[in-house]
Amino acid sequence: MAYGLPEHSETYALRSTNNYEPYRLYNLDVFEYEINNPMALYGSVPYLAATNPRRTLGVLWLNPSETWVDYDISRADLGVVGKLVETEDERADRIPQINTRFISETGLIDVFFFLGPKPHDLFRQYSKLTGVTPVPPQFSLGYHQCRWNYKDEKDVREVIAKFDENEIPMDVIWLDIEHTDEKRYFTWDKEKFPEPKQMVEDVAKKGRKMVLIVDPHIKRTKNYTIYKEARKKRLSGERAWWEENSRWQLLAPGLVWLDKYEGTTEDVHIWNDMNEPSVFNGPEITMPKDLVHYDDREHREVHNMYGFYQHEATHNGISSDTSHAATAGIPFIEARVAYEWAQAGWLFQPFF
Repeated sequence: MAYGLPEHSETYALRSTNNYEPYRLYNLDVFEYEINNPMALYGSVPYLAATNPRRTLGVLWLNPSETWVDYDISRADLGVVGKLVETEDERADRIPQINTRFISETGLIDVFFFLGPKPHDLFRQYSKLTGVTPVPPQFSLGYHQCRWNYKDEKDVREVIAKFDENEIPMDVIWLDIEHTDEKRYFTWDKEKFPEPKQMVEDVAKKGRKMVLIVDPHIKRTKNYTIYKEARKKRLSGERAWWEENSRWQLLAPGLVWLDKYEGTTEDVHIWNDMNEPSVFNGPEITMPKDLVHYDDREHREVHNMYGFYQHEATHNGISSDTSHAATAGIPFIEARVAYEWAQAGWLFQPFF
């Protein structure tokens, strides 16, 4: 059997696509998706592993453009490796052969093979290539409370007080987009959150942390420092997400604005959302493939890695900002999308 090709709402073991749609790898904002379907979702990891009692093998198809994968099982004697796998005890026509076909739209292709021979060897070989998850900060293993949306500081304090009143452990509280000043990231709504730093400090007094959302779209307003800087450096695109007057960050080095995030302390961490990227008026609710990024690369070439680069820029921004949190400890950054180096992801959006 073969496994892998996340992220899909599918069976654990891959099933044949001979009479079925191929698995699609193309990061998309899919609010409602079908179960038992190979349709594209938030993450795309072009990796699969096959195993039997004697050997485990893996393959990684490293291409971030839109990719389709066909999969089926036949007999070894029907392929070119039949003579290689046949033994005195087992004929080739009795040995299952797994066939996969990766079809990517564009770009370069790197293919990596992992030879096992045991499952744990495969994990070691794979992580040696992609890297391993850093030891997470201790608080991140606890209970996180998030809702769209908390109305104001009073609402946040009341929710926390109810957890304490009912003796429910809670380690982290998250704030979604409505805490910002008219959806300008790295800002606060001054009427609803007039004292953000004091609020963060009060949360931290009880040993808790706060996570704030930072999406890749930048509001197009002249009095918004982040927008002016992005325009000056030619680092924003034209398509909208929440509103028609939003622009999207283009993939480029130097997208670091955490030093401008007033009202935050070392107890604030970051949530990168909507970074498939989600573009409400774009094709399939995402960025047009012919949009040109930094270094004259079309979006179609890098689509599935867009979120990875935002995640990387966020990590670099936190790590390099001596006035911010996680410099003294381990940064916690949650991203909705997943690509090859991601070690975890999500498959649903709970609202409560």
